[in-house]
Amino acid sequence: MKKNILFVAVPAMFLLLLMPGSAAPQSAETLETRMQSLEARFESLGHQLDMLNKAVDDVLWYHKVGDVAWVDKVRHVGPPPAVVKNPTGKGAHNPVKFYSYVFIPKTIDRSRKYPLLLFPHGGVHSDFSTYYAHIIRELIAQGYVVIATEYRGSTGYGEEMYRLIDYGGLEVDDVYAGKEYMLENYDFIDKDRVGILGWSHGGLITLMNIFAHPKEFKVAYAGVPVSDLIARMGYMTDSYRKLYSADYHIGKEAYEDVEEYRRRSPAWQAHKLDTPLLIHTNTNDEDVNVLEVEHLIKSLKAEGKKFEYEIFKDAPGGHSFDRLDIMMAKQIRMKVYNFLAGYLDPPAQFKSVEDLHRAGYR
Repeated sequence: MKKNILFVAVPAMFLLLLMPGSAAPQSAETLETRMQSLEARFESLGHQLDMLNKAVDDVLWYHKVGDVAWVDKVRHVGPPPAVVKNPTGKGAHNPVKFYSYVFIPKTIDRSRKYPLLLFPHGGVHSDFSTYYAHIIRELIAQGYVVIATEYRGSTGYGEEMYRLIDYGGLEVDDVYAGKEYMLENYDFIDKDRVGILGWSHGGLITLMNIFAHPKEFKVAYAGVPVSDLIARMGYMTDSYRKLYSADYHIGKEAYEDVEEYRRRSPAWQAHKLDTPLLIHTNTNDEDVNVLEVEHLIKSLKAEGKKFEYEIFKDAPGGHSFDRLDIMMAKQIRMKVYNFLAGYLDPPAQFKSVEDLHRAGYR
């Protein structure tokens, strides 16, 4: 939406400058400067709108899951920034501060131990929105404690946070820091029953976490995970590629630094798997092409790794096929929950799709 506004408004402003009766003709340099200023203002407006959306969503979280869960939004820290403009500046290498959502079942008995699930959101730049409210309700109904980290680069926190993005890098550490925060602050969390799940870019973060910390997670689920950035740069648009080559991001395109893109791609890190893993993908995914996940699956097989996977054939919903409210999506989520439960042993386990369906009642 922000891009559409920009593309319409900027040419319109340009035409106004050239209309008869307007001020004296401007030099090309002046026009370019004004265009850049206008683009910066639209970008700033976009961040302000994201912050407004985030404030609304924070309220909605309490409305949508507050009847079954204690909802909190905590602030903690991760590693220092990947890129520092002024390395010698005061506080330049301080840890990055960010927020995480914490969801705790209201039925909890604090004298007992409960399993923890890390739930990183998807998107190159996105946030943990109430899009996931039904899934949180389903997890809470099973007795899981959940932390969803708004890692560096997440939207809704202004331009500075947005530009801290380190895709497939330090954002992975931010999510892991969420686990450390929970174990330090909640004595009813069982450190031996910690799992992680995520879809799309959240699937990439899930995979990179279990590759980096193979003994720290009991189980993982990766849904339609971004798996090979090198292949992805080949089939996505030029505007998408520019997100990664921005000076505050990777700073180079894939052809300029293949190794760096490879380092951030799960398919090229398959030899590190040592955690029970379930992978789902869909042949008609309009975002993460199935070829990426197939590469991951083939890499894991080539490394002799033990894992489970399923490739769904043209399942309704494309990229979101198992996150919808339709019956097929619920049946697929049952498979996910059964897989997780086999390793995390939550207090309550769904016996049927009807149990899952009831969890969504408000």
